[in-house]
Amino acid sequence: MKPDDKITGRLQGKRAVITAAAQGIGRATAERFFAEGAEVFATDINEDCLRELSGSMRTAVVDGANARQVSEFFAATGPIDILVNCVGYVHQGTILECSYEQWQHSMRVNIDSMYHAIHAALPAMLSRQGGSIINIASIASTVKGVPRRAAYATGKAAVIGLTKSVAIDFVGAGVRCNAICPGTTQTPSLDDRINSFDNPEEARRAFIARQPMNRLGQPEEIAGMATYLASDESRFATGAVFIIDGGYAI
Repeated sequence: MKPDDKITGRLQGKRAVITAAAQGIGRATAERFFAEGAEVFATDINEDCLRELSGSMRTAVVDGANARQVSEFFAATGPIDILVNCVGYVHQGTILECSYEQWQHSMRVNIDSMYHAIHAALPAMLSRQGGSIINIASIASTVKGVPRRAAYATGKAAVIGLTKSVAIDFVGAGVRCNAICPGTTQTPSLDDRINSFDNPEEARRAFIARQPMNRLGQPEEIAGMATYLASDESRFATGAVFIIDGGYAI
């Protein structure tokens, strides 16, 4: 979290699960929620990075694409107020550059993980007549076509469809579901993709240049929107898609 972030205790007394919380957007969200007073359960497959989170957060190594692991985790955690689905994987390539095995892996990570988490967390939210589910999608989806993102954009488009389906099915039961669509955001995942290019410096410049604001997004900026959607301030918002992309999709 940045030192100048305004902390107001907006999530005091709430219990939140953030998936893929070891790095990037998930980590920034876990740290912001914790600072805002939430009891945070942070999950990831990266045990080493999870250890770097605040000792007061509860952490667990969970593979979001593994239905059994997810079910057992939520059973042990008990009812929650907030679920943030951050698990994601970016496959680079056109559909012709994506094998069926890669396609299946992308769908397991990007959409099946959200199905498992929502399926496990939702019943307790319904019994308590309240909850906020926040799904991290992407502008590479129904929002905008992005070159060489066939599998990734398909999965993230499905995230938006899932978000709207959950929202409409449970709008009268006190449960809200919204999606955030980040643009190009500075994360370890982005660094890995940039470093895979023959000329990483040129690739980074190209990633930056495609935003009209001429910079990358920061994980803390996405976490700020997630905080709003998790809080009671957004209680009239459900089924919505919030774009944070530096103007890329304009």
